[in-house]
Amino acid sequence: MKKIFVTGGSGFIGRNIIEQLNSSYELLAPGHAELELLDEAAVKNYLGKNKPDVVVHCAVRPGHRNARDASHQLDHNCRLFFNLARNSDLFGRLIYLSSGAVYDQRYYRPKMKEEYFDAHVPIDEVGFSKYIAAKYIEQTKNITELRLFGIFGRYEDYAIRFISNMICKTLFDLPLTIKQDRRFDYVHVDDLRPVLEHFIDDGGRHKAYNITPDSSIELLALAEKVKTIAGRDLPIKIAQPGLGVEYSGDNSRLRSEMKSLTLTPIDAAIRKLWGWYSDNIASLDRECLLYDK
Repeated sequence: MKKIFVTGGSGFIGRNIIEQLNSSYELLAPGHAELELLDEAAVKNYLGKNKPDVVVHCAVRPGHRNARDASHQLDHNCRLFFNLARNSDLFGRLIYLSSGAVYDQRYYRPKMKEEYFDAHVPIDEVGFSKYIAAKYIEQTKNITELRLFGIFGRYEDYAIRFISNMICKTLFDLPLTIKQDRRFDYVHVDDLRPVLEHFIDDGGRHKAYNITPDSSIELLALAEKVKTIAGRDLPIKIAQPGLGVEYSGDNSRLRSEMKSLTLTPIDAAIRKLWGWYSDNIASLDRECLLYDK
C-alpha cells in the first residue's frame, strides 16, 4: 500500500481527496498544528521521517472573495510549493493541484491547451504563483501539475461557489443570482479519484494536464438545471448582460492517457450534490446567501 502525503487536508479539495483515497492508500494528512508547511525545516524533517511515495499538494493561500486573509498570496503559495519541491529526493512523486489561473485571466481563450501556458504571465498573485511553480516543474523529473478549472462538490464554500450557491438558494426559496453569464468547465469532485489514482500509480508522460470535462456549459444553463432538479420555480437574475470571458481548457492530453475515464454527467452530479445539501440543510447559514460577493 503506497503512502500518500496530502497537504491542505482541511480544505474543500483536500477533504474530498482524503475521503476518496483513504481505503486504497496509507494516508498522511497532518493538520496545521502538526506541520507548518511554511516552515522549510519542519517540512524537510517531516518528509525525511515519513518518506511518502507520493505527495498530493492541495494547500493554498486563497485569493477568492470569501478568503479570511487574502494577503501574501504570492509569497505563501510559492513557499508552500517550494518547501516540498526542493526535497524531491525524499518522496517518489509530487502531484501539484494547480488551476486554469496559470494561463492568465486577462487572456483566457476557449478550450486552452496546455501548450498555451507561458503565452502570458498572470497578473494576479495566485495565478503568478502557479505560473512560477509550473515553470519550475518543466525542469523536474518527478513532479506533475494537474490544472483544475471549475470543480465542485460537497464541502465547498456555498456562499461563493456557483453550483453550491444555486443549490442552497433553492433550498431556501431565494432568487438565483448571476453576476454575468459565462461558459465554464465543471468537473464533479468525485471524478478526481480516478485521475489521482492514475497519476499516483502510473505517473504520466507529460508535466502538466488540464483536468476538464469534454464540453463547457453556461452559468445560466446550470442555474436552470438546478431549478429543474430542485423542482422550484424561482427567478434567475443576471446583473450584467452578455457573455463574459469563457473559462475552459482542452482535455485531449488527459484523454490520450486515460481513454476509459468516465466523468459524471453534469445533471447527475448536480442531483447528487442537491441531495447532500438537502440532507445537511440544518448546517447551512441562510444569511450568507442573502448578499452576493
